[in-house]
Amino acid sequence: MKKPLLIHNGILIDPSQNLNRGGRLLLDRGVVAAIDPSDEDIPEGCEVIDAAGCLVTPGFVDLGVELREPGFEEDETILSGSHAALAGGYTSILATSSTDPVIDSHGAVEFVRQKATQARGARVHVVGCLSSGRAGKQMAELGLLSEAGAVAFSDAPRAVPSDALLKRALEYCRMLDRPIFDHPEVPEMASGGVMHEGQVSLVLGLKGLPTEAEDLAVARDVRLAEATDGRLHVGPVSTMGAVDMLRRVKSRGVVVTASACPHNLMLNDTEMRSYESRFKVHPPLRSARHVATLCQAVKDKTIDAIQSGHMPRSREKMMNDLDQSPFGISSLETAMATAATALIRTGIMDWIELIDRMSTRPAQIVGLNAGTLGIGRPADVTIIDPNAGWKVEPTRFRSSCISTPLAGMELIGRVKHTIVGGELRFSV
Repeated sequence: MKKPLLIHNGILIDPSQNLNRGGRLLLDRGVVAAIDPSDEDIPEGCEVIDAAGCLVTPGFVDLGVELREPGFEEDETILSGSHAALAGGYTSILATSSTDPVIDSHGAVEFVRQKATQARGARVHVVGCLSSGRAGKQMAELGLLSEAGAVAFSDAPRAVPSDALLKRALEYCRMLDRPIFDHPEVPEMASGGVMHEGQVSLVLGLKGLPTEAEDLAVARDVRLAEATDGRLHVGPVSTMGAVDMLRRVKSRGVVVTASACPHNLMLNDTEMRSYESRFKVHPPLRSARHVATLCQAVKDKTIDAIQSGHMPRSREKMMNDLDQSPFGISSLETAMATAATALIRTGIMDWIELIDRMSTRPAQIVGLNAGTLGIGRPADVTIIDPNAGWKVEPTRFRSSCISTPLAGMELIGRVKHTIVGGELRFSV
């Protein structure tokens, strides 16, 4: 049995309780046992972590991670990905269905869950396929996938091409009380694109990914969510048009949620002037105006959550010519620091807002028992040094993928410890 764990001298931050102050946190038997326990309430033999100068927060929750196993273990495995998540402060991640075979059966869900248990990294929750075989034609056996443990349904990073399929799925999932995640893009408009379509792509002579491909998809998605009253999450989004559409429907009371990636909040399309494949991410790095709009949308909660956008691809695949290289990024280990650098260092947001977008709100979107330091809730905790500056060195990643547009950059905010179920699973 795990020993009780006391975290003291830190700043407790929990958006679910509007908590932002110094205090002590006692973890025992896998749950949060007490906030500010008296000395008499601390069990003998209790392990202690001194969090002086650090923030003690609910563990981060990621709404979409490609773990690539089974089928593409050269890119990432459940073991390497779940431990990369720990290094990034994530205690719960949602594994997408971009595997081979895809996750459209009871056995496929169970495979991922068993491998995750053996890995002893972050908690791994399974996102089942929305369509059978991820072919976008026929709805998968969503009821059976839900019974097997799937917490959401999506074909991401593929978009759902059929309006009728998405509508049926939204209606059906109301009975299951499960959300549908859609990667918003019109495939025909985006085909062959390698970067944001704009002045920079024109000068570089590179085929662009037009903003309209995302804008039109978001418009369709939110309209169907309104018509069906289904649980829909769109993301990651990257355009001003998408933000405008989300803001409008939310003002009408339509229940829809959205997310953005931290690198889309920090970098813009001028990075592609290097022609390096490490800047080829999806959604693409947009122009500076889109970046500024996204940051403000995260601030005002038009965009509900920040997700890592982790799309690992092997070094060999990323060494191809730019037009032949896949979209890919290793971002679990840099997500929080990237977001802190883009949003907190610039004064756009504060730490309690950032923790809300990376922990509390993502957990609420999926309906996970996570994202809080509430008494009796799972002891999933992240300890952060908010002032630590560090340089991104991809060769030191725990992920199998080392492709990142942030290589060599200086970021602020460093994860010091990650605790899952009361067990210290990562420590610098």
